[in-house]
Amino acid sequence: MPTVPREGKNVTSRALATALVLCCLGVAACGGAPDDGTAGPAASGPATGPADPGPSSPAGSPDSSGSDSGSPDPGAESSAPPAEEDTGSPADETTATSDSTVPAPAGSSAVKPLSGKIVVIDPGHNGHNYRNPSAINRQVDVLTHKKACDTTGTATNDGYAEAAFTWDVSRQLKAILESRGATVKLTRTSNTGVGPCITERAAIGNRARADAAISVHADGAGAADHGFHVIMPKKINGPVDPVVDDSERLGRAVRKAFRSGTGLPYSTYIGRNAMSFRNDLGGLNLSTVPKVFIECGNMRNAAEARKFRNAEFRKRIALSLANGVQDYLT
Repeated sequence: MPTVPREGKNVTSRALATALVLCCLGVAACGGAPDDGTAGPAASGPATGPADPGPSSPAGSPDSSGSDSGSPDPGAESSAPPAEEDTGSPADETTATSDSTVPAPAGSSAVKPLSGKIVVIDPGHNGHNYRNPSAINRQVDVLTHKKACDTTGTATNDGYAEAAFTWDVSRQLKAILESRGATVKLTRTSNTGVGPCITERAAIGNRARADAAISVHADGAGAADHGFHVIMPKKINGPVDPVVDDSERLGRAVRKAFRSGTGLPYSTYIGRNAMSFRNDLGGLNLSTVPKVFIECGNMRNAAEARKFRNAEFRKRIALSLANGVQDYLT
């Protein structure tokens, strides 16, 4: 735009007229832009679920060995209620970024990447399993053997229960996937119930005809052990056989996104490069849809326990898992 002298300076009529003509020749000359009536794109940002964790319940008295999850934890039992989790940032938290682009928030006209997809999320264990040992210790058939209907899960050394951790992460994961267009179903609706059995958890995914299913857990290993791992099914001459290959693809996508998004290392004590293939888990053996388990880390390791108790870090876990599922489905 031509420079117009500020107020207080002498301006001739001809100079002023010239300036006005030049301004009218193009809106850009006056610093404007044409208005075509369309709004600019909505700003995108990380889509996360509620930060408030479900009610925390203690790991119960039944032995958690034989759990339909990771390695048995003989020290998982506790009758003390879990302490309040930290809501600040862990001092030793590793900065990490996600591989996937987070879609625009609700209300955006952007096409949602998971529209038409069905995802089943299985939050491991349940907060009141410890109250009904006869129910969760009932033996069920997982095709390769019989095992307990469910277990109490593990806990951090100061009492933050795995069931509370998996419930909070799973609710946030559900919200993120739904914001991206997916239809999402949880295998339990609260953290104050008992079960369901591992056989029913598999059946929920099968009935939903899920495009992907993921069971969220945290391990209870030795204090020096650390890192996460993904568990995938093996062929057993059973219903899971047709989806074993797709389950491995899902597992690899989740592993990549989880490592990138959380900064947590591969497990130092189970599997190879954070991948473990098993035929003893009912949740996998009985699945007819692509399904994996994620052991997010070791709750008995002090450094990882601090991260799991941190609400912001649990958000990162949920977002990382969502990105892994999305990478597989798209």
